[in-house]
Amino acid sequence: MTFLQFLDFTGTVAFAASGAIAGARKHLDLYGICFLAIVTAVGGGTVRDALLGRLPPFSFTNITYFILSVLTAIAIFIFYKHISATYSLLVWMDALGLGVFNVIGITVALESGVGYFGSICFGVITGTGGGMLRDVLIGEIPFVLKQEVYATACIVAGMLFCLLHYTGINMQLNMVVSSMLLFAVRMVTFKLDINIPKIKHHD
Repeated sequence: MTFLQFLDFTGTVAFAASGAIAGARKHLDLYGICFLAIVTAVGGGTVRDALLGRLPPFSFTNITYFILSVLTAIAIFIFYKHISATYSLLVWMDALGLGVFNVIGITVALESGVGYFGSICFGVITGTGGGMLRDVLIGEIPFVLKQEVYATACIVAGMLFCLLHYTGINMQLNMVVSSMLLFAVRMVTFKLDINIPKIKHHD
């Protein structure tokens, strides 16, 4: 297993868990929880591959992602009552998946010949796409469209990744540092309730 595959599988489990937890909070049945876990785990990467012309997308050529997502969903379904499956846990798992998938999206884009700006955009797509689909399916406004620091964190981490890549730093170290920065920014802003400014309405 390569380091990139390890990160990919880690992000898959994290995002699948966030999808399963979101489904459990909405009182979905086992099928609904599994479906939401799969969509959350592979949604962003599937959109990325389609836009890059990498057809068929990875989610249709490697069953490992499907198996990991389903097993994670089943584990959440079984142990949901015994874990702290709160909104905070959902954010933790989502932040972990976001950090990992963002750098994977950038790496894949760079390997496909995309420039730094476009690669940062593909990082955002990979990191946020699955979560957006998850939230839409359960009838909530996606994280990325709220005032929470989400896509902005992807952009900041993506800029760091590209800067370090330009300097020639070791790729594995770059991926770890950039993904952890994104995770840290997401969790710190969540804990301190730091949000992106939005229009205030006075009803």
